[in-house]
Amino acid sequence: MSSSKKQALFIASLIILWYSSNIGVLLLNKLLLSNYGFRFPIFLTMCHMSACAILSYLSIVFFKIVPLQVVKSKPQLLKIATLSVVFCGSVVGGNISLRYLPVSFNQAVGATTPFFTAVFAYLMTFKREAWVTYGALVPVVVGVIIASGGEPGFHMFGFIMCISATAARAFKSVLQGILLSSEGEKLNSMNLLLYMSPIAVLVLLPAALVMEPNVLEVTLELGRKHKYMWLLLLLNSTMAYSANLTNFLVTKHTSPLTLQVLGNAKGAVAVVISIFIFRNPVTFVGIAGYSMTVLGVVAYGEAKRRFR
Repeated sequence: MSSSKKQALFIASLIILWYSSNIGVLLLNKLLLSNYGFRFPIFLTMCHMSACAILSYLSIVFFKIVPLQVVKSKPQLLKIATLSVVFCGSVVGGNISLRYLPVSFNQAVGATTPFFTAVFAYLMTFKREAWVTYGALVPVVVGVIIASGGEPGFHMFGFIMCISATAARAFKSVLQGILLSSEGEKLNSMNLLLYMSPIAVLVLLPAALVMEPNVLEVTLELGRKHKYMWLLLLLNSTMAYSANLTNFLVTKHTSPLTLQVLGNAKGAVAVVISIFIFRNPVTFVGIAGYSMTVLGVVAYGEAKRRFR
């Protein structure tokens, strides 16, 4: 086999693993939080972050998948801790929303990330895009409004949590660009995860004990009742790390445009698979709204590339 074919096969395998990890962790989150009676989104996020902390350390320090980048100062560590808290908020909010919303609608709302990124970039860095680029964001927002009106399983609290998580994710990406902007402080995504994960666990542990006081008792009971409970929790947490690792590798081995197209398609694939698995009712209006949002995201990415 030629080297070009080997490279193509390697990239295809990475993309399949990236899709499987991202969609798998999303569906398992929904399964655990809604179908298994495991109603502890903060503790679940803590499990994810614990797995990320352990596996990041093994991947970087022992297997040397990427070179270890050392934190050079207390101010840099403080900046990483700030990002970690925002990251925690976005993941917890997303997991809480899955208790109340179908995965399909959760993905529709999540697709509005570019809108919030553009807003925060403008407010925090005064970075302006061309008017055509901002115009492309209109269908992104209108699509979610339409999808909300056509969603049979719409839940206001779940929607607020989902939109908050989406906004926090966008805020974190803009904040990361500001806080770690100097060449000496920049970290690649895997090293950033290595340092953010343990901080996240330290933040989430007391939060889980205070806000989900019976979590250990109920989790042990569910483990006795459902024989696959612990396996699902372990698989779910491992997939959370795998999603981050494969995202980093796909970003490294493909172009930004390819990554954008794959990211948009990934959301659509997750929606279709979740509808087949969870059998949640969908309407033509809901599908039309989500389609408009995805097309808006595609148009925004293209406008941003052309009118840079």
